[in-house]
Amino acid sequence: MKSHGHQQKIVPNRERSTPAEVPVEAKQAGEAQADQSRRERWSWAQADVWTDRMLKALEEGVKGGVWYSLIDKVWSPRNLWSAWSETAANKGAPGVDGISIADYERDAEANVAYLSKSIREGTYRPKAIRRVHIPKGDGKTRPLGIPTVQDRIVQGSIRHVMEPIYEKQFAQHSYGFRPGRGCKDALRRVDQLLKTGHLYVVDADLKSYFDTIPHDRLMQVIRRDIADSRLLELIEQFLQANIMEEASTWKPTTGAPQGAVLSPLLSNIYLNDLDHQMARKGYEMVRYADDFVILCQTEPEARKALDEVQQWTAQAGLTLHPEKTRIAHAATEGFEFLGYRFEGGRKFPRKKSLKKLRDAIRERTRRTNGRSMPTIIQSINPVLRGWFRYFQHCHRTTFPPEDAWVRMRLRSILRSRHGRRGRGRGKDHQRWPNVYFRDMGLYSLTAAHQLACQSLKGAH
Repeated sequence: MKSHGHQQKIVPNRERSTPAEVPVEAKQAGEAQADQSRRERWSWAQADVWTDRMLKALEEGVKGGVWYSLIDKVWSPRNLWSAWSETAANKGAPGVDGISIADYERDAEANVAYLSKSIREGTYRPKAIRRVHIPKGDGKTRPLGIPTVQDRIVQGSIRHVMEPIYEKQFAQHSYGFRPGRGCKDALRRVDQLLKTGHLYVVDADLKSYFDTIPHDRLMQVIRRDIADSRLLELIEQFLQANIMEEASTWKPTTGAPQGAVLSPLLSNIYLNDLDHQMARKGYEMVRYADDFVILCQTEPEARKALDEVQQWTAQAGLTLHPEKTRIAHAATEGFEFLGYRFEGGRKFPRKKSLKKLRDAIRERTRRTNGRSMPTIIQSINPVLRGWFRYFQHCHRTTFPPEDAWVRMRLRSILRSRHGRRGRGRGKDHQRWPNVYFRDMGLYSLTAAHQLACQSLKGAH
């Protein structure tokens, strides 16, 4: 905007009946202020894609209620370059073509330019997705889809274009994979509802949600807001990309692979109708991706809410897990959500969360570990810190047993080095007392919790 040397002076004229015209400068200043305010509200949106003009259309309503001409935003070199930066930062394994982040980076400029050209000319085709299985806490595995590096970049570019369109319409109680929101916000909301007497909980579990989203119905939902045929075609190509697992290859008819950059956004888009239906009917739902609970004040209300969810999922082509979906009373039976167990007005880590911590510590504290004790402690401290950051709001009785178990693992290493077999026990506590490990810098969950509680009291 051009800068003006002076502002036009307005001289009031009380006698004339028509209002004085607003000077051009004032209009420009007002518009600039509105643009700045809007930009702050959407500060996370990709600035190369979402210009002030587009943000204004987003907030005030795009003409006809549908977005056209978006594919050029996807092939924009600046947008693709930004998506490449995010892909590189997230690291990750190579896809079916074997090209790693480091390989792609060697000629990133030419690679991104090629991507832009091929999308613009309509010759770009996604490659197959490499499927691997990662262990879950219950001994089972979760399928993870790994697209190629270049496909992750293109999906990131599409996400930059689509995310603000849907972020504007997502429900307040949806917290997963959204800008400025996270697990802690969802857990805080559950806490608030429990404190206001919402003790009957619909604990719902969507069976294999990411693998069962119907492609045709998902695309119908997206077409309500996006009418750019080339962008829609590109999304469909990603959904229908072949899956390669060991020696077999197949084309999926449902699902958005976990591990693909676009999948979290697509999964939120498909469940958005359920979110709004529950909100319209007055139910207190808290959802993080495919994990959600509905908190009610009476059991009949909870049963009615569960009926609503069952009807919606059936017509949406989804399935509620019959064994994992239930109605529970928070005070007497308890329930689990996002790694926490809520029971009797208190919070604890669920058993899987404790097992995950111990498995990570166990890996770093084998008795055959030849490194010095300070080095071993340095390797486990980040694990303990990260776990505490997430579970610091658990009841105080959670932390001392875990600290004691960690010290037992360390004493077992020292015991082995002194030619003794078995776990650290008995007189080992005198040989290597708790203070011995504290002085070596071992992170204490108990001490961290006490400090966090003191800080909280001080804040009040």
